[in-house]
Amino acid sequence: MTDLDLLYTEVEDDLRASVRDLLAGRCAPAAVLAAYDGDRSLTAPLWKALATDLGLAGLLVPEDRGGAGASAREAAVVLEELGRAVAPVPFLTSSVVATTVLLDAERGTAGGDLLAALAAGDRTAALLVPLSTGPGAAAPVFAVDASGRLSGRVTSVAGALDADVLLVPVTTAGGTAVHAVQAGDARIDPVVSLDMTRPLADVTLEGTAAEQVLPAGAGGEAVGRGLEAGAALLASEQLGVAQWCLTTTVAYLKDRRQFGRVVGGFQALKHRLADLYVAVESAAAAARYAAAAVAGDDPDRAVATAVAQAFCADVAVRAAEEAVQLHGGIGMTWEHPAHLYLKRAKADQLAFGTPGAHRARLAGLVDLPSPA
Repeated sequence: MTDLDLLYTEVEDDLRASVRDLLAGRCAPAAVLAAYDGDRSLTAPLWKALATDLGLAGLLVPEDRGGAGASAREAAVVLEELGRAVAPVPFLTSSVVATTVLLDAERGTAGGDLLAALAAGDRTAALLVPLSTGPGAAAPVFAVDASGRLSGRVTSVAGALDADVLLVPVTTAGGTAVHAVQAGDARIDPVVSLDMTRPLADVTLEGTAAEQVLPAGAGGEAVGRGLEAGAALLASEQLGVAQWCLTTTVAYLKDRRQFGRVVGGFQALKHRLADLYVAVESAAAAARYAAAAVAGDDPDRAVATAVAQAFCADVAVRAAEEAVQLHGGIGMTWEHPAHLYLKRAKADQLAFGTPGAHRARLAGLVDLPSPA
């Protein structure tokens, strides 16, 4: 294991400021709330601003392949800010997971061309697995006929509604390959989910035309890397959610008065906020370590990912629950944004593997025997 620098660089601080400024002007809570009434008009212009105007779609793609040549560290900073704003954009599903899957695609191939299009922000993609699929979990099995057409169905896919292309893991005699399917050729059925800022859909392929983007044998490893990157960097989004909840709740309790006193002055609430602060700071360390480990391709990356997800998922939920409760009556209303963060935190708690699944995986990674 190598020593990893967890401090934010000046470049990362500048990136954070740019993303935060853009979201402050274009991602108001009222606009995000409209997603629960079926209005998704915010997503397309906001994604264009992030993906092309700021050039964030290609953060993880090398410069010589049309990307920004950044790393998981910078992507983690972006996800922290997206979590703070519960922004309804496909950065995690397209620019992290799908892009990571395609990084080994050779230049001049269909996979290489798709990677360049993702990096430019011209297209978006989604990996065709349930959102709950974690690193090491089996991907859905799709049947492929002699002409290369795919058939199968998968439920609860995140990013499918925003994707132009679906990346489909296909099990063959030579191993797992990855095929690309045009989203317009698939049947995509939206489902009502708890967090409508990251909507889910059931996807069905019925003799659908596909193009191979990663050959048999290479696809399985690529899908595994994509899921691991998704799990590792999701921790940064969960950190952003928790930080917003903590900061907003502290600010509210400093202003709210009851019985002639500022509510934040009551010792019981001070203790709760102090405990939450410690948890959020610990989550920051775990999320940052996971991002740095992935960025540096550290041998400890799998352990760092499991630790971050096992811890940060629960901290985000706890912070959101405290925000709702400590805001009192206003926190229970539809108009206050606290419920947006609770829904995102609860949905993220299941994404890319539950905390329990990551703890079980962590036990195997560190050779910790299970109880008799």
